[in-house]
Amino acid sequence: MASLNVVELLKIADSLKHLKRTGWVKCGVPEPETVACHMYRMAILSWSLKGELPGIDIDRCLKMSLVHDIGEAIVGDITPHCGVSDADKYTKEKMALDKIAAMAPNGAGQEWAQLWAEYEAHETPEGKVVKQLDKFDMVAQAFDYELKYGIDLQQFFDSTTKCFHSEPFVSWDRDLRTRRHEALAKKQ
Repeated sequence: MASLNVVELLKIADSLKHLKRTGWVKCGVPEPETVACHMYRMAILSWSLKGELPGIDIDRCLKMSLVHDIGEAIVGDITPHCGVSDADKYTKEKMALDKIAAMAPNGAGQEWAQLWAEYEAHETPEGKVVKQLDKFDMVAQAFDYELKYGIDLQQFFDSTTKCFHSEPFVSWDRDLRTRRHEALAKKQ
């Protein structure tokens, strides 16, 4: 039985607590969220869906939300604007995840790796839900930053126009975009 490498695992968690999300940094957001903040919000959103999506294992979604970006503790938050191909990003994050997963005993690390792969493939019902949660959290955060800092973050809304294909995400996205449109109209 492997033992928990708690010191190294806490270093990973600490890294995520302080790793600012690249997209917000590049857009000049004064106080950008960290990767851990994003993962936490996704976990809360996942949990809030309990009983709302028949046939979806919400506990699995919650766990997936907590590990979907864990490899970034080692490789950083790689965005489409970082000049790294999708294939290279996947390889780097997979290697990082394997290293992190090896720190946990009794199959926990194996479960993290499985959940991460499921998220990346977004072919299972839970993988599809968490992928949409990820994109929705991003645009919701963009809207919050626009209101708070007066920064135009249209690019995040543009990049997610075709990301939502099931409920409640379609409705959430429509509501968010309506609120954003109304807020922008008030500014003019």
